[in-house]
Amino acid sequence: MTIPTLDPRRARSLVAAFNGVNVLVVGDVMLDRFIVGRVTRISPEAPVPVVRFESEYTRLGGAANVAHNLTALGARVSLVGVVGHDAAADRLRSHLADAHIDSSGLIAADGRPTVEKVRIVTERNQQVARIDYESDADVTADTNDALIDAIRRLATTASVLVVSDYLKGAITLPVMTTLVRAARTPHASGSARALIVDPKIPHLAYYAGATLITPNHHEAEIATHQRIQTDADARLAALEFRRRANCDAALITRGEHGMWLSAPSAEGAIPAVAREVSDVTGAGDTVVATLSLALAAGATLSEAAVLANHAAGVVVGKFGPATVSRTELITALDG
Repeated sequence: MTIPTLDPRRARSLVAAFNGVNVLVVGDVMLDRFIVGRVTRISPEAPVPVVRFESEYTRLGGAANVAHNLTALGARVSLVGVVGHDAAADRLRSHLADAHIDSSGLIAADGRPTVEKVRIVTERNQQVARIDYESDADVTADTNDALIDAIRRLATTASVLVVSDYLKGAITLPVMTTLVRAARTPHASGSARALIVDPKIPHLAYYAGATLITPNHHEAEIATHQRIQTDADARLAALEFRRRANCDAALITRGEHGMWLSAPSAEGAIPAVAREVSDVTGAGDTVVATLSLALAAGATLSEAAVLANHAAGVVVGKFGPATVSRTELITALDG
């Protein structure tokens, strides 16, 4: 079975309602740095390419890229995460300020670097190597308490809560418990609040009580011990994933095979719509951002999934962590 497409007028109405929605993003923030050069020869010292430096730039990554995607779609975003006392944290905060993202929830932790991924790429966007600066141990008790305090402070005005878990230490069981409780507390408007999770399988038990979890194909296979090769496989795996994670709904992202939505109100396949794939980095960030805004705007789960699928189809045509604007999303929906 296939999830129905969206009526264009309904799609435009939902996307227009993204504007000004308050969102809280909690997770592992990162800085993505790209060193671009030209490869003309192999090193005489070792069988590796010699890259002649040409340029360098940085972008928001991880949970910060989720926040950036949300602001690009018109949301008002607060971000909670962990950084170090270093130059990467300064650059990260500068990027967040430029994107009008509230970074007051960033906790500077002693003894940890800001997570930074340095990619060495050619002028044709081919990756030669990657260097990661990070600590993936859980944060200390003091930092954990500070994260919880920030969540409690910033969740009060949020219409939807988003978790971006990259297994870099910020998402702990107490943090998730705090978020689940916050989601169950009605918004000031009286409406319920969705809790959307972009997961990592070692933390599966942490997410109990989430509204929607978005595993990719491989994560769903690992979590359920099932192969996913067909839509029928995806349906069974999604049902088992929901049971194991104790969540309301699951959306399995399947790359060129699209998505599979499993929820009490709807289930089915959503065919892929990407016309050209340049880089899938950060596509999951775009999916979770679009899903959360659509649900806050009043979309059904199936409508939100269709919107997220089209947003992902746009962003995979760009290189590196990228965002999608409301105009780009509407254009993609119009076909």
